[in-house]
Amino acid sequence: MSNTPDTTSTYVEVSSAETFKRQKISSTYCEENLRLIPILPDEISIHIFARLPRICYFNMRLVARNWKAAMTSPELFHLRKELGTTEEWLYLLTKFEDDKLLWHALDPRSKKWQKLPPILNVFHQEESKKGLYRLLMRNMVGQSSNFTNLVKGWVGRKRESGLLPFIGCATGTANGCLYVLGGFSKACAMRCVWRYDPILNVWSEVAPMSTGRAYCKTSILNNKLYVVGGVSRSHGGLSPLQSAEVFDPCTDKWSELPSMPFSKVQVAPAAVLANMLRPIASGMTSYKGRLCVPQSLYSWPFFVDVGGDVYDPETNCWNEMPIGMGEGWPVRQAGTKLSVVVDGELYALDPSASLNSGKIKVYDEKEDAWKVVIGKVPMCDFSESESPYLLTGLHGKLHVITKNENHKVVVLQADVCNNTTYSASSSSSTSQVCARSSVEHSNSMAGSEMVVWKVIAATNFGSAEVELVSCQVVDI
Repeated sequence: MSNTPDTTSTYVEVSSAETFKRQKISSTYCEENLRLIPILPDEISIHIFARLPRICYFNMRLVARNWKAAMTSPELFHLRKELGTTEEWLYLLTKFEDDKLLWHALDPRSKKWQKLPPILNVFHQEESKKGLYRLLMRNMVGQSSNFTNLVKGWVGRKRESGLLPFIGCATGTANGCLYVLGGFSKACAMRCVWRYDPILNVWSEVAPMSTGRAYCKTSILNNKLYVVGGVSRSHGGLSPLQSAEVFDPCTDKWSELPSMPFSKVQVAPAAVLANMLRPIASGMTSYKGRLCVPQSLYSWPFFVDVGGDVYDPETNCWNEMPIGMGEGWPVRQAGTKLSVVVDGELYALDPSASLNSGKIKVYDEKEDAWKVVIGKVPMCDFSESESPYLLTGLHGKLHVITKNENHKVVVLQADVCNNTTYSASSSSSTSQVCARSSVEHSNSMAGSEMVVWKVIAATNFGSAEVELVSCQVVDI
């Protein structure tokens, strides 16, 4: 009996000590587990994450909830900008056999493609359905929330008609996000705009354009997304649009701009053609703080170049495009001007009349003339494709996206080097296609340089029938 109290006392003392010790260890363990990396402060962990390639973030999100939160936090991507570790990725819109449009992202560093999630169609196509939805919601106030959600889901399914984007949609970028705008849904030109956030890897619908548009032209200037022209459907067929508007991603609002004057429309080749052909914006590129919009007169399938207009955001006015810029702007079928600005220089792709070739020209502002800078672009001709080739700028270099003889989508990078540095070993590489730049202009900038075309990526996305639609570059 005398030992019982002692044993109990000892047990209590030991139990209390061990419990306190276990609680302390458990508390420390939980506290450390709340950190991104247990042995480091989160500030240091974020700095480590910011220095890692963005391709790693997809798997890092799966480690833990706090890691997923860190991978999608603005703090991380603001730090990447401060450290200069942002990365440019290429986003490619493709069309498959069933007319399904899908986005893919290419990380040039790892050469890996990522498939973007689809955009669900949640637009309100008929005002009557919206009216029905509002009426049902008003009448069901105070009723079962489950029943309300059921009806809401039913109405939503009625509105849903597959995947987006629509045929004839436009694409653009602003503030580190990808945008898809308008297009045709049956006989209706849509106003809808969707935004893809690469950080969250999600699509969301944003404020719609003021006008329904298909095949409109977009460009980024002063971190705002500009949209011009396009077509809408009327009783007489397709009607070209002269209107323009701008989207501010910071306020999520659209503002109208002065309409394009189509200042050179009156110079049609003949009076008969003037009545047949209609003006249309056939491209748009931001160049030296202004928007350059080349234009054409069209009556499908005929196009006639008629110069263009230039918009100055400081004066909020349109002016006539310089004659040499407008008349010499290279053109492709369907009046689409393929152009891009790289390191402040305006380039354009000029497909040749012969198959499997093309040129890249640069605009000389002082002389108001286009000059050949790359005399041969290796690409196959796919006349049945809506966009057999695309031009873009990535990492400060020109890139052409096309399909090779095996019907694979290839991303070609143009490297300009001097003949003396060009080696025979590089010419034997299967991943390089070489083409000497020909001088077709007396003031050509091509000179005696050699252009080495590197295939930085090649894939068929699981189908040889995939077609190119559009591309954009996003830096985050």
